[in-house]
Amino acid sequence: MSQLQQEIDAIHDREIRLADAYQPKDPAGLRMVFLIPFGHAFSLMCNGPMSLCDMINRREDIPAVAERAIQYDCLVRDGNRLTAPAGEPYRSIESPRPVGEADVLGISVINSGDLHSVLRLLDLAGVPRRTADRIPGVHPLVVGGNSGLADPEPLADYLDVVAIGEAEQSLAELLRIVHAHRAQPGIGPTLHEQLARVPGLYVPSMYECDVLPGGGISAIRPKHPTVPARVHAQYLTPKDLGASHFCYPVTDGTAAGMHPTLGCLHDCSFCNLGLPDFRQAPLELLTDYVDRLEAHKVRKIIISAPTFTQYKQRQPLLEHIRAYARRAEADGEKVTTIIGSVRADEISADYLQAVTELGDFGHLFTELHLTQARGIITIAPEWAAPDLVALYGKTQKRERVNKALDLCRASDVNTVMLYFIIGAPGERESDRLAIADYALDVRRRLGHTDGTVIVKLHQFMPKPSTLTQRLRMTDPDVVQGYGDRVAARLRELAGDEEYEQHYRVEQFGASRMHLEVVCSRGDRRIGHVLEDLYDAGTDLSELTKDQLIEALAKHGLDYDRHLRHMDEPVLPWHILNHVHAGAEQELATTLAEREARS
Repeated sequence: MSQLQQEIDAIHDREIRLADAYQPKDPAGLRMVFLIPFGHAFSLMCNGPMSLCDMINRREDIPAVAERAIQYDCLVRDGNRLTAPAGEPYRSIESPRPVGEADVLGISVINSGDLHSVLRLLDLAGVPRRTADRIPGVHPLVVGGNSGLADPEPLADYLDVVAIGEAEQSLAELLRIVHAHRAQPGIGPTLHEQLARVPGLYVPSMYECDVLPGGGISAIRPKHPTVPARVHAQYLTPKDLGASHFCYPVTDGTAAGMHPTLGCLHDCSFCNLGLPDFRQAPLELLTDYVDRLEAHKVRKIIISAPTFTQYKQRQPLLEHIRAYARRAEADGEKVTTIIGSVRADEISADYLQAVTELGDFGHLFTELHLTQARGIITIAPEWAAPDLVALYGKTQKRERVNKALDLCRASDVNTVMLYFIIGAPGERESDRLAIADYALDVRRRLGHTDGTVIVKLHQFMPKPSTLTQRLRMTDPDVVQGYGDRVAARLRELAGDEEYEQHYRVEQFGASRMHLEVVCSRGDRRIGHVLEDLYDAGTDLSELTKDQLIEALAKHGLDYDRHLRHMDEPVLPWHILNHVHAGAEQELATTLAEREARS
């Protein structure tokens, strides 16, 4: 038996389906494979592709079956490429047929700095990378989605379609159109032209761009009168989304999770979480899910949400989980609850009491590796300067954070992770150094002798479709220096011994940030730059600015142009942009005036 087959058999042995059962569908329909660039355990937490896969297989009105292909442990890495061992074809968990023989491939990109993963996945599947090189009816249609494609233009020549927003309706319609087109391929408009008419689907090949020297575009327009001039993101009601959008449909027996809320009640100018309407999952859906976890003895529950404290029914949900934890404890087992994110200005005494009574709980489990931490709370002030907090639309004023810390001191919480943004317009050196003073004050206010404060520094990255999308960025190499000075300042204030025992300062490496600079706001030429770097075997996890500058220059692109304030009327993601230009300009002017003041 091959290594790949052994690994897949082991996956089948440990997977448990938590969603309601459904009948197998007619295999004569389309075959869609979701490519997930993670190992098995983490792939189950990718609820975008997992919920869509469940939806396709569950609904009789969608003429397709869905499968999953992941980054198996046995895959062989050669430079940037992955191959299946012993020359086997790359296959899905559900079928021995090669992934490259699918009718449709779905690729989810979480972060713009990972766009090059699409090239690796297509190579692994044996599918031509570029849309122009794929033959309809021979090669699969390639569909991308998720937040890493907020600016889809860098991959415009590589993805046939990009699903904008929630894809439950647009993907279903895409599969119906593809199925009908395969039956009668020569009748009516082309497949891409038909797909471009579907709300929520962006088909890059149906638009032509006039590019500018150094980067950016002066115009983008549809190639056909029937193709829309703008594409609007699709956001659906809880009724339209289905249970698997809120609850992980499959577990490996160790962990499973839920999304009690979608969107955010706040509308910070630098964040796109507030873009869709805020929606909540029905309490009964979540408590029934917890009961299923208990029946299968799944002992780790992940509550993933932009901010769980906004969930109206959080108290009864936590009580339901606590009751499960107590029953498990009576059997000598521990239930761990991981809460993805909360806001300091929404923390209450009742909330802290509820989570601490869960027993073993924490926040942001993928990032924290702490020992003997009784409880962990994340607080995101974003800036230490109160007026910067207000200018960027953040509501977490210092007095609200202090109130949350006072509640933590009275509870069993001994670890606080602080999120700060550095390198943003309007910011001064004194504002950055004040982060160290802020962290020191947080630990003192927390009051526990064994208290720990983790400072997580994020570089300011303007996100497409937010009020900050045009603002300038700071060179990531410079931002690394900013972070080093914050850490040095905190060490100076706390002293070496206290710093080593009770503080940690972390920031993303500059390599990832250099890629984000160009991938988060670049035009269609950026994909060709990524392809050059990928083919040259450049280690993209250790990419230097000089390497990137050299690769950009070969395509007439200027790295610094991607850092600047983008004041041209047409942005690369113009087709998707619906932000009010006047509000953008007002924010930029206010920030520039602040920065200019000494």
